[in-house]
Amino acid sequence: MSTAQTNLDSRLLEAKAKLRDVFGYDAFRFGQEAIIRAVLERRDTLALLPTGAGKSLCYQLPALMLPGVTLVISPLVSLMDDQVAAMQELGIAAGAVHSGMQPADVMDTFRKLHRGDLKVLYLAPERLMQPNFRERLAELDVALIAVDEAHCISQWGHDFRPEYGQLGQIREWLPGTPVLALTATADAVTRHDIIERLHLHDPELVQGSFDRANIRYVVQEKFKPREQVLAYVKRQKGASGIIYCGSRKKTEDIAESLMRNGVRAAPYHAGLPHEDRHSTLKGFLRDDIDVVVATVAFGMGINKPNVRFVMHFDIPRSVEAYYQETGRAGRDGAPAEAIMLYEPNDSNWIWRLLDEQDDTPRGRVEKQKFSAMTSFAEAQTCRRIVLLNYFNEYRERACGNCDLCLQPPRSYDGTVDAQKALSCVYRTGQQFGLHYVVEVLRGAQTQKIKQYRHDELSTWGIGKDNSQEHWTSVLRQLIHRGLLIQDIRRHSALVLTEEARPVLRGDIALTLAVPRVQTVAQTDTVTDRGQHDKALFKRLRALRKAIAEREEKPPFVVFSDVTLQEMALMLPTTHDAMLRISGVGQVKLERYADAFIAEIKNYLGN
Repeated sequence: MSTAQTNLDSRLLEAKAKLRDVFGYDAFRFGQEAIIRAVLERRDTLALLPTGAGKSLCYQLPALMLPGVTLVISPLVSLMDDQVAAMQELGIAAGAVHSGMQPADVMDTFRKLHRGDLKVLYLAPERLMQPNFRERLAELDVALIAVDEAHCISQWGHDFRPEYGQLGQIREWLPGTPVLALTATADAVTRHDIIERLHLHDPELVQGSFDRANIRYVVQEKFKPREQVLAYVKRQKGASGIIYCGSRKKTEDIAESLMRNGVRAAPYHAGLPHEDRHSTLKGFLRDDIDVVVATVAFGMGINKPNVRFVMHFDIPRSVEAYYQETGRAGRDGAPAEAIMLYEPNDSNWIWRLLDEQDDTPRGRVEKQKFSAMTSFAEAQTCRRIVLLNYFNEYRERACGNCDLCLQPPRSYDGTVDAQKALSCVYRTGQQFGLHYVVEVLRGAQTQKIKQYRHDELSTWGIGKDNSQEHWTSVLRQLIHRGLLIQDIRRHSALVLTEEARPVLRGDIALTLAVPRVQTVAQTDTVTDRGQHDKALFKRLRALRKAIAEREEKPPFVVFSDVTLQEMALMLPTTHDAMLRISGVGQVKLERYADAFIAEIKNYLGN
């Protein structure tokens, strides 16, 4: 065996020891060891690992072993502050420089940097590219450059940021320093763009599975969306969650509705004052706010591992965006849920916006990406299979943890229902939208129906034995089948197509899916899944919150939900037993173990 190989093996053993002693984990997750090996060999590396797979450890751990400082390029201030706090909690010398800091704090960080007191420094790309910082680089011993959220560099990515495009220049300033690019979502075109724009030299490519097995994917038909949101959030009993909306007004309206009903919620969008956004983020990280209702301006890089659900009130523009946003749930590996409320009319509105754009290569890519997103929303096979296949990770076996696996679609002879619905559209003159037709079918006595004398039609009330949700689903399926179209020129009025004629005449039978009017598997809350003692888990969470408030830090910095769940399962009552709990290293053992051991003993009656 060569001397180089022997040295590398020795360093990997050292890395595993630090993984246990500093971070509190017994083994690397998939891909981490390969990435750390490449970094220690001073190779450029492109790491494609899903959110929650532990990408940050891939540069944090080597930073402890390499001489000099590791520079981490990050797009969001909130991510930097969270990561620095988490690393300092582990006893790692970390700092950040960003626009939200006071000048005195920036200068103090620079002094530590030049004294060699920092192992990790977080920077925004704008700061890195400033001429005065480039001058500082010449005086530093830079061991590694880590580019987080690297998909932002690609013009084909779902979150393209032009300022990231300049980062390739750093290879000219620090030609011998290895670069580690990390992202959770990058298709083949985006991967090529990252390698080219960062000037990565023969990079080691480490790609993990895109499967987030702990996340349950659910798509629910959007019927009464605000009521659906409130019912779901109430059922989660204070669990942390994010609700994504397509407009700023919706975020404020839904957040207000939740707050009126006793939910600790807050809106978040780019139009709110900086102070309000900062307060909301801080409250969310510290578990003082349970639900943030937000636009896509919220989330990327939010270092909160105990988000138990992510809900999409509106359909995202791409599978990449959906995957990235849902990936903010369950980063700690505990059970989590991704709920999307879907209405085909939402897709029609986005298609209209896309069709109004000029025909450019990027515009065609956006249409292709949105087409894939609608296919996912309207799928009738395992959601996870569809999702993973999009990322070229082909599966055949159903996952057993999505709505379509837990409650497989059932079909029925829908010929009569279709005839009733189509006849109602025809007799109301093909001038009204879906919801109005449903009201006529169910025999509603609204002023509008009386005004048009539609309560005198033969189709008025012929569907009163079925719910509003049932008929909404039937009409949407008829739209999907091409028997009806929604005329966007006339406020989405329903219009019959030629394909509707043989169904109306009874020449052919029509099979429809039984309407899915309830979210599946709602007998338990997300936090109640698992074998741990639920009552003890709640007590440990309360203790964690008290300690976090006393030390003015987010609760998850003390211990993750997964660590508490393992305590509530294994019931450690000694230091040795506590060290066997995932996430408990020497530093945290000394700081917190006695308090949690005492709580467990008290619960057990010892």
